[in-house]
Amino acid sequence: MIKNWKERFSENAVNYEGYPIGKTLKLLAGNPDIISLAGGLPSPDVFQKSEVRIATEKSLAGSSIDKVMQYSSIPGEKSLFDAVIQYLKRDKIKVSEENVLITTSGQHGLDLAGRLFLNPGDTVMLDRPTFAGAIVAFDLNRPKYIGVDIEPDGSNVKGFRKKLEAIKKKGGKMPKFIYVVPDFQNPTGISMSMKKREELLDLSYDYDVPIIEDSPYKDLRYYGKMMPSIFSLDQKRKGTNVIGLYTFSKIFCPGMRVGFNIGPAEVIKKMCNIKEGNVLNTPKYNQDICASYLTEMDLDKHFDDCRNYYREKLNLFLKTMEKYFPPESGVTWTKPEGGLFLWVTVPEKIDTEKLFYEALKYKVAFVPGWQFYGEKPSKNHMRLNFSFSSKDQLVEAVKRLAKCIKDQK
Repeated sequence: MIKNWKERFSENAVNYEGYPIGKTLKLLAGNPDIISLAGGLPSPDVFQKSEVRIATEKSLAGSSIDKVMQYSSIPGEKSLFDAVIQYLKRDKIKVSEENVLITTSGQHGLDLAGRLFLNPGDTVMLDRPTFAGAIVAFDLNRPKYIGVDIEPDGSNVKGFRKKLEAIKKKGGKMPKFIYVVPDFQNPTGISMSMKKREELLDLSYDYDVPIIEDSPYKDLRYYGKMMPSIFSLDQKRKGTNVIGLYTFSKIFCPGMRVGFNIGPAEVIKKMCNIKEGNVLNTPKYNQDICASYLTEMDLDKHFDDCRNYYREKLNLFLKTMEKYFPPESGVTWTKPEGGLFLWVTVPEKIDTEKLFYEALKYKVAFVPGWQFYGEKPSKNHMRLNFSFSSKDQLVEAVKRLAKCIKDQK
């Protein structure tokens, strides 16, 4: 009779706690009175429901259903490969099939990157804060993090350089990679300037450290000029230093659980080897629908519809924040040009982990900021999502949150 399972767990898993945001969201389940600004959910109002029904009928028609219900190619379906290759040309990215791997969500792509590059004790360089899903994916491999506080125009590249130079002088081991979300970063909504994209590439070349560029939100720009991806800038220099991670979850729908990774052929081949050992193949039906999304649905109109829809919500949310959080409140927030999130800073005396539980009493929820740090978390921040709740709910949620914070002694 086994009485102590913990002692049998692997060293990588024994102290692994999983995704903290998932646990946060679980606390909200089953309580419809709480207005949640916590999740990163796109709005069902922009889902292409009728188009998906048509694409489904096509995918399941005749003998095609036999293929849909069977195992499929591990790297991905040819139709989706072709569609992705064409889609990336919009960003002046030129890849072939050997440079692409279809993944079962963006989170799967992060997991593959972590498994491929990280040994216990290896280091990852990243922004403070950064995407909690990336941290939890990498954590399973027990790395250490070198974080630098993000700036209003993106990653603090000079701060990265300073830390890398210090490692070099000490004869230390360089980070395995630099992880960034350059467009409307989750959780801050901050975008990296063109100048910093070029400087980050310079840094990558100077210290021979690759870049993992996570791009879930790039097409959700509501203001300003569309920026080229770091991957495309690397290709323009004829470099091979960048690996791109993509997902259809934010621009199409998260229920399909499909994404893709791009990079040098030898990197993609190894990621495919790892995929062979974990999920095996991505469901063909899901890939069929995503291929149809890219090739048969009106992609430009869909992006315009999403931008117009989310722009209105963002504007309302920012105006409401200004109304209920005047300067004397000591509360500040980012003003993103796209994406799905705002990053809110409250007075240092307030611990947002404790505030979270207080806020539930006021029937409003957010994600405490500590969950977005690889190391030495800051405690007086929170992430707010504006994409999912209705306009009326957004206004009411800000009112409730403002009252909650005001009532803290």
